[in-house]
Amino acid sequence: GNLNVGGTGKTPHVEYLINLLKDHYKIAVLSRGYKRKSKGFLLANKHTTTNLIGDEPMQYHLKFKSVMVAVDSDRVNGFNQLKKLKNKPEVVLLDDAFQHRQIKAPINILLTAYNNLYIDDQMLPSGNLRELPSNAKRASHIIVTKCPKHLSPNEMNSISKRIHPNVNQKLFFTSINYQTHIFNNKAQIAVNILQQYKIVLVTGIENPEPLKQFLLIQNIDFVHLKYADHHNFTEKDKTKINNKLKEFNTSKALILTTEKDYVRSFYGAEKVFYLPIEVVFLKNSKEFNQEILDYVGQSSRNS
Repeated sequence: GNLNVGGTGKTPHVEYLINLLKDHYKIAVLSRGYKRKSKGFLLANKHTTTNLIGDEPMQYHLKFKSVMVAVDSDRVNGFNQLKKLKNKPEVVLLDDAFQHRQIKAPINILLTAYNNLYIDDQMLPSGNLRELPSNAKRASHIIVTKCPKHLSPNEMNSISKRIHPNVNQKLFFTSINYQTHIFNNKAQIAVNILQQYKIVLVTGIENPEPLKQFLLIQNIDFVHLKYADHHNFTEKDKTKINNKLKEFNTSKALILTTEKDYVRSFYGAEKVFYLPIEVVFLKNSKEFNQEILDYVGQSSRNS
């Protein structure tokens, strides 16, 4: 989870943990299901829609077929419901649960974005913090996310001194890798030929700047239509987007969006593609992975 209201990259970090653990354990992801149109506990199945569980849980559900995905605003109830399942999970990943103190998780991972460290932020409404920076003490691990790929050891050391983790906390640095192809559920196109296309970039996420910078570095030309985080795209929105696409007046034109936006509002649309992302650790990835695997392994033996 995080101390602020979003934009730290929770979804790709949850996916990193899923990929780390899914071949060894039965995994469940428990999320609040932000902006879903349902209430109470819900376990995703083949009939589940984004409206029922929310965009991020739906992304996990579509991407990881072997992983249970559940939503409940009451995380304690959600956790207890998962424990009652006949095929109950061995590991439960709590998505965006740093504020849910009723569940005592021995591993509590706090994310903070490189360009908006929680130590530099202020409480709402002046800033984006949901709680005081001092509450970072609850974390077992702090990850500075969305770092430049070539962040120097000196800058890492400087950030570490400013965050000043306590003796029981581990500090890590991650960056985002953009994959080599864009996808929809029918086709894929290599990123290195996107310079040949006219592109409408559509985003409904907290911070689209890293994606924009990536496209610019690749010399990919685009028109950006920016919407609020978790925006529910209406038919009016989609008409506006499609009209912008038609203005290019070429067959080599497409709509590019994030995976989360694609799952939420554009799944199945022929001219809409998404660019997947993944987390990479800038250093000490083996140490992080081993700590997680050791904890889960020990807990499994003790249960």
